[in-house]
Amino acid sequence: MLDRSQTTSAWTADHVARIGQSELPSIPVVTAADLSDVLPGFQLWDCWSVDDLNGTAIDLDGWTPWVIMCAPRDVHPDLRHDIARLRLMLRRGPEWRDCGYLLPDDVNPGSREWAGSTVCEPETGRITLFYTVTGRRGDGGKSFEQRLFQISGTLCVGDGSVTVSDWSAPVENIVSDGTHYVVVDQKQGRPGFIKGFRDPFHFRDPSDGVSYIFFTGSWQPSQHEHNGVVGVARCRDSNFAGWELLPPIISADGVNNELERPVLRHAGGLYYLFWSTQRKTFAPDGPSGPNGLYGMVADSVLGPYRPLNGTGLVAPNPPSEPYQTYSWWVDDQLQVTGFVDLWNLNGLDPFGDQDLTTAHFGGVPSPVFHLALEGDRAYIKAS
Repeated sequence: MLDRSQTTSAWTADHVARIGQSELPSIPVVTAADLSDVLPGFQLWDCWSVDDLNGTAIDLDGWTPWVIMCAPRDVHPDLRHDIARLRLMLRRGPEWRDCGYLLPDDVNPGSREWAGSTVCEPETGRITLFYTVTGRRGDGGKSFEQRLFQISGTLCVGDGSVTVSDWSAPVENIVSDGTHYVVVDQKQGRPGFIKGFRDPFHFRDPSDGVSYIFFTGSWQPSQHEHNGVVGVARCRDSNFAGWELLPPIISADGVNNELERPVLRHAGGLYYLFWSTQRKTFAPDGPSGPNGLYGMVADSVLGPYRPLNGTGLVAPNPPSEPYQTYSWWVDDQLQVTGFVDLWNLNGLDPFGDQDLTTAHFGGVPSPVFHLALEGDRAYIKAS
């Protein structure tokens, strides 16, 4: 039974229309000096740190485990989602160490492993991966079906590396109801224009210790093709054994198709919910914003939420390089990491030109920037 006492907060066309009136610092332009091929032979994109239950990245003698989506470098960037797998790496500042694929070859019930989040109990080493199972095993990577799963294992540390052993069987923990959320079982599509039931992010509310999963979704009752929402489910116990699906927490119905990679952080007594989106996913019959990090803020975990800076926009790509970075992870220290997408275009239009995409796709972690928060305001902090 859905909790009907919750209010879905709207991100509206009026909010987006005010973006042009705002003056926010842009993400610095990416240069060749910013690119570091941290995993030769692979292209990398969505990434996240392994956090403790309270959302703080775990520390292993100065190194933090990270999970990152990857595909072989010789695959065209437009096709990388068709074969994506999750990689386990260690990070210390700008340094990265590869620890191999996170999941064994035969564990995932889908054909690809897409983004999510990971929590660890440092005392026991037990980790739980919340992730997106895309497609079905044996479908050749062509289906865009998305399901939310969790799986647990034991983090093993040694010889300057980490591995995960004793994986449990994967469990589909949150299932779309087909009433509030679209059941995403598309057989065809292209990034930016498919529907969503993906990107599970774990958050434990410091006010009462209850865990939630926030995720990218699509609004089933919508009459508009652009019906992106941030969905939410609440845990019924402390062992991640059961989840209660709730109505969407934020809706961009009629405004935007994708509110990707939601990340919730608690700071100064407020709840800051961030997501990533792109200009191409805004409805063509309404106002649009740049590729960037967006967000809303609330006084309690289930809202109601109000748009940060009055518009929702927090950190835009620079106008001179509008596609240079994407898919940002905000940690509890307000450090922001994404990946280098299409950079150094100098005004060129990359869409529809496969050779241009190949030449300008970064596929490496992007430079870190920091956020400053002041109540209902959020912006890039000057370095």
